Amino acid sequence: MNIIDILSPDCIESAVGVSSKKRVLEKLGGLITTHNPELSEDEIFESLVSRERLGSTGIGHGVAIPHGRVKTGGKSVGCFMQLENSIDFDAIDGKPVDLVFGLLVPENSTDEHLQILATLANLFSNEAICDKLRQAASAEELHTIITNWQATTD
Repeated sequence: MNIIDILSPDCIESAVGVSSKKRVLEKLGGLITTHNPELSEDEIFESLVSRERLGSTGIGHGVAIPHGRVKTGGKSVGCFMQLENSIDFDAIDGKPVDLVFGLLVPENSTDEHLQILATLANLFSNEAICDKLRQAASAEELHTIITNWQATTD
């Protein structure tokens, strides 16, 4: 599974100014629907919030991977945000989050969902990559970092 297959360059934003977990989830919904109009912002937000109620998707080390399932849309979709300032995300290590990868999968895509989450966990467990993502100055640079990481793991 290639992250680039689900993450288009126009679904990446740098230095995003948000002040709370709720605002991050709302922003993810807006970013995804801008480029995937068949999806509803409300449906995305509700899916992400429902998943967060089960436990935080803050995986530690300043990273969160909010994810959910949607009834509409036939493909998995990702988006990535580098936050301007770290925010509390109830992460498992208690540290604030500044790197967020949002993921939506079709309602019945269990195997694909797990495979994508494993790939993302692998990406974000690489401290050097996370440091580069934090230092990137543009969405284009963020895309290049993720693309180059993916190329070295294939």
